[in-house]
Amino acid sequence: MKKFILSLFASMLVTTAIFAQAQSGTSANPVDAKVKFKQESIDFGKTKLNKPVSVDFEFTNTSKEPVLVETARASCGCTTPTWTKEPILPGKKGKITAGYSANSVGQQNKTIWVKLKGVDQDKELHLTGTVEN
Repeated sequence: MKKFILSLFASMLVTTAIFAQAQSGTSANPVDAKVKFKQESIDFGKTKLNKPVSVDFEFTNTSKEPVLVETARASCGCTTPTWTKEPILPGKKGKITAGYSANSVGQQNKTIWVKLKGVDQDKELHLTGTVEN
C-alpha cells in the first residue's frame, strides 16, 4: 500500500512539473500575442523642473488581424498618453505617446496601461527619468 501511495504521489509531482514547464513557454500577457513593442520601458534621462518631455512607445501589429488601441491611461495626472486611434493593420506600426509635465523634482517612475480591443488584460509600459531644479 505504501508503494502504491508513493508511486501515485511521484506521478502527481512529475505531472505537475511537466504542466508547469509547458505553461512557462506561453506569453504571460495576451497583448504580446498581438503586438510587439519596440521598448516597454523608456528612460527620458534628465530634464529641468516644469520642462515637459514626450516619448513614443512604438509597436508593430504581429497578428493576422487589425488591432485597435481602445485606451491608454497613466498612473497619475502628470502623464498624458495619446495613441494611434485608427486600427493598425497586420505588419503595420502604431504608437503610444507619453507626455510628462515634469512638475516635481526627483526620480520619476510612471506607468501607462494600454488596452487593446478584444483583449481583457492591459499591457504595462514604463516611463522613468529624473527631474532637476
